[in-house]
Amino acid sequence: MAKLPEVVSKAWEEREAVALLTTVDADGMPIAIYVLYVKKYDEERIVVADNYFNKTRANISNGSKGAFLFITKEKKSYQINGRIDYLTSGEIYDDMKKWVDPKHPAVAATVVNVEEVYCGGEKLL
Repeated sequence: MAKLPEVVSKAWEEREAVALLTTVDADGMPIAIYVLYVKKYDEERIVVADNYFNKTRANISNGSKGAFLFITKEKKSYQINGRIDYLTSGEIYDDMKKWVDPKHPAVAATVVNVEEVYCGGEKLL
């Protein structure tokens, strides 16, 4: 697996709370959603909690790759693209259940596996 460049890991610590997750449906139409419950699990994976996915969940089940976008407090944007794993059990899922507010369903841990990374239009990986 590819790993996040050091500059992206540092930027993660200065990110705004809200991020975006984009998937693509069977017709090639992108679907972007705002996400709040996210975590850099390690240098190879970003975890997004599925609390209320609908079309996004369907896209993932159809094999869509994903794009995860976050912005820093200095308004610098980073995009992480890769294959998505949708986990409803296991170590990553159990970890996600610990950091999601219990008032939300925490249906699954959606894992974006790092394949490509951009800062604005510049490809970093």
